[in-house]
Amino acid sequence: MKPFTEKVITIIQNIPEGNVMTYGQIAKLAGSPRGARQVVRILHSMSGKHHLPWHRVVNAKGLIGMKDDEHFQIQKLSLQSEGVEFLLDGSINLQEFQFHPAIVHEDLK
Repeated sequence: MKPFTEKVITIIQNIPEGNVMTYGQIAKLAGSPRGARQVVRILHSMSGKHHLPWHRVVNAKGLIGMKDDEHFQIQKLSLQSEGVEFLLDGSINLQEFQFHPAIVHEDLK
Protein backbone atom coordinates (compact mmCIF):
# COMPACT_ATOMS: atom_id res chain seq x y z
CA MET A 1 0.00 0.00 0.00
CA LYS A 2 1.29 3.46 -0.86
CA PRO A 3 2.22 5.83 2.00
CA PHE A 4 -0.43 8.37 0.94
CA THR A 5 -3.12 5.69 1.04
CA GLU A 6 -1.98 4.52 4.47
CA LYS A 7 -2.06 8.07 5.80
CA VAL A 8 -5.54 8.71 4.39
CA ILE A 9 -6.85 5.53 6.01
CA THR A 10 -5.32 6.47 9.38
CA ILE A 11 -6.73 9.99 9.24
CA ILE A 12 -10.24 8.79 8.40
CA GLN A 13 -10.14 6.10 11.09
CA ASN A 14 -9.42 8.83 13.64
CA ILE A 15 -12.27 11.22 12.82
CA PRO A 16 -14.25 11.32 16.07
CA GLU A 17 -17.94 10.56 16.22
CA GLY A 18 -19.99 13.71 15.70
CA ASN A 19 -17.34 15.37 13.54
CA VAL A 20 -16.53 15.57 9.84
CA MET A 21 -13.51 16.27 7.70
CA THR A 22 -13.36 17.30 4.05
CA TYR A 23 -11.77 15.35 1.22
CA GLY A 24 -9.29 18.16 0.60
CA GLN A 25 -8.43 18.52 4.27
CA ILE A 26 -7.63 14.81 4.49
CA ALA A 27 -5.55 14.95 1.31
CA LYS A 28 -3.55 17.91 2.62
CA LEU A 29 -2.88 16.22 5.98
CA ALA A 30 -1.80 13.07 4.15
CA GLY A 31 0.74 15.05 2.14
CA SER A 32 -1.03 15.73 -1.16
CA PRO A 33 -2.89 19.07 -1.04
CA ARG A 34 -4.39 18.45 -4.50
CA GLY A 35 -5.35 14.84 -3.79
CA ALA A 36 -9.01 15.19 -2.82
CA ARG A 37 -10.11 12.93 -5.69
CA GLN A 38 -7.66 10.29 -4.51
CA VAL A 39 -9.32 10.43 -1.08
CA VAL A 40 -12.66 9.78 -2.79
CA ARG A 41 -11.17 6.78 -4.58
CA ILE A 42 -9.68 5.40 -1.35
CA LEU A 43 -12.99 5.79 0.46
CA HIS A 44 -14.84 4.07 -2.36
CA SER A 45 -12.47 1.14 -2.62
CA MET A 46 -11.32 0.60 0.97
CA SER A 47 -14.10 1.65 3.37
CA GLY A 48 -15.39 -1.86 3.86
CA LYS A 49 -12.03 -3.56 4.15
CA HIS A 50 -10.69 -1.06 6.71
CA HIS A 51 -14.02 -0.29 8.44
CA LEU A 52 -13.67 3.41 7.66
CA PRO A 53 -16.27 5.85 8.98
CA TRP A 54 -16.82 7.04 5.39
CA HIS A 55 -19.93 8.95 6.41
CA ARG A 56 -17.77 11.49 8.29
CA VAL A 57 -16.18 12.80 5.08
CA VAL A 58 -17.88 15.63 3.18
CA ASN A 59 -16.95 18.14 0.50
CA ALA A 60 -15.39 21.57 1.08
CA LYS A 61 -18.82 23.23 1.26
CA GLY A 62 -19.94 20.92 4.05
CA LEU A 63 -22.21 19.00 1.69
CA ILE A 64 -22.63 15.30 1.24
CA GLY A 65 -20.97 14.38 -2.03
CA MET A 66 -23.08 11.29 -2.72
CA LYS A 67 -25.50 11.78 -5.59
CA ASP A 68 -27.24 8.42 -5.19
CA ASP A 69 -30.28 9.08 -3.00
CA GLU A 70 -29.96 5.87 -0.97
CA HIS A 71 -26.31 6.47 -0.05
CA PHE A 72 -27.01 10.17 0.50
CA GLN A 73 -29.72 9.33 3.02
CA ILE A 74 -27.56 6.70 4.75
CA GLN A 75 -24.76 9.23 5.17
CA LYS A 76 -27.09 11.98 6.37
CA LEU A 77 -28.85 9.73 8.88
CA SER A 78 -25.52 8.34 10.12
CA LEU A 79 -24.20 11.85 10.75
CA GLN A 80 -27.43 12.99 12.39
CA SER A 81 -27.37 9.95 14.69
CA GLU A 82 -23.95 11.17 15.89
CA GLY A 83 -25.28 14.67 16.60
CA VAL A 84 -24.16 16.43 13.41
CA GLU A 85 -26.72 19.03 12.43
CA PHE A 86 -27.60 20.14 8.92
CA LEU A 87 -28.45 23.70 7.97
CA LEU A 88 -31.53 24.56 5.92
CA ASP A 89 -29.51 24.44 2.69
CA GLY A 90 -28.45 20.85 3.47
CA SER A 91 -24.90 21.73 4.44
CA ILE A 92 -23.02 21.14 7.68
CA ASN A 93 -21.60 24.10 9.57
CA LEU A 94 -17.92 23.24 9.25
CA GLN A 95 -16.94 25.80 11.88
CA GLU A 96 -18.94 23.77 14.38
CA PHE A 97 -18.51 20.17 13.23
CA GLN A 98 -15.23 20.00 11.30
CA PHE A 99 -12.50 18.05 13.04
CA HIS A 100 -9.04 19.60 13.06
CA PRO A 101 -6.44 17.22 14.49
CA ALA A 102 -4.43 19.24 17.00
CA ILE A 103 -1.35 17.12 16.50
CA VAL A 104 -0.26 15.30 13.40
CA HIS A 105 0.51 11.85 14.75
CA GLU A 106 4.00 10.50 14.25
CA ASP A 107 2.63 7.68 12.10
CA LEU A 108 1.31 10.28 9.63
CA LYS A 109 4.71 11.87 9.03
